[in-house]
Order: sequence, then C-alpha cells, then structure tokens
Amino acid sequence: MSSSVINPESLAQKLADSGLRNTPQREVVYSALLTKRDHPTADEVYARVRSDISSISLATVYNCLEALVQCHLVRAVNFERGPTRYCPNLAPHAHFHDEATGATFDIDLPSEILSKVTSILPPGYDAEAVDIIFRGKTTGTR
Repeated sequence: MSSSVINPESLAQKLADSGLRNTPQREVVYSALLTKRDHPTADEVYARVRSDISSISLATVYNCLEALVQCHLVRAVNFERGPTRYCPNLAPHAHFHDEATGATFDIDLPSEILSKVTSILPPGYDAEAVDIIFRGKTTGTR
C-alpha cells in the first residue's frame, strides 16, 4: 500500500507551517505511530512512548495526537462507541475493523472508487473527506 507520511525530519517544518512548535513529546508520539502502524488508541500510544519519555503524561499524549491531527499529519479514525484510533497513512484509503480482535487494517482505495463515491453527492456539495469503514471478522485466509 502506498502511504503519504511525513518523514520525522520534516515534522518540525509541518508543525511550524501550522503555527505550532516541535517538541520532543510530539516527535516521540509521531514516531510511535510510524513505527508500528496498527491504528493505536491514545492509551496504546501512551504505553509505547513511556519507555522513551518516562515523565510523559496521558494528557500530553492526547494533546500531541490532537496537534498531529490538526496539522494533518495523522487521521483520527472513529468507530462506534470505541476509542479514537490514529492512522499516519494520509493517502486515500478505507479501513477494515475486525470486530472479533479489535484490529484495524488499511484497505487500498483506488482513485476510481473515490471518484464514484464523491460523484453521488448532491449538486452543490463537496466532500472534504471520505471515511469508509468495513466491519466484520477476518476469515483467516489473508
């Protein structure tokens, strides 16, 4: 799958372009999302980054994640009644949420499908984002 992510070296510039400054906490949170691309929750990110910055708080992790979403560095993925998950893949794609395991996977979304989906909007409407989520269970034949 292709993915549109900002290299960690470019993180400071992207944050600055959005009026925010880079911090060690934002760097480690973003790195945690890039290293293991499994759509973690804030609590899962917090558990991962504590080994790098032992004094980091859960509130700081939430603030870092919100800053990364605000700067369009990651996407917030929401499932009904579940905690928000974070995805660093900015390329157009869908998600498959395995209801048995809770795992979430990226699904390629070809541009022709995205064009068809957006073409059904009523006249005068323009979608800024399209979120497609498949829910089900893996069959074990992946």
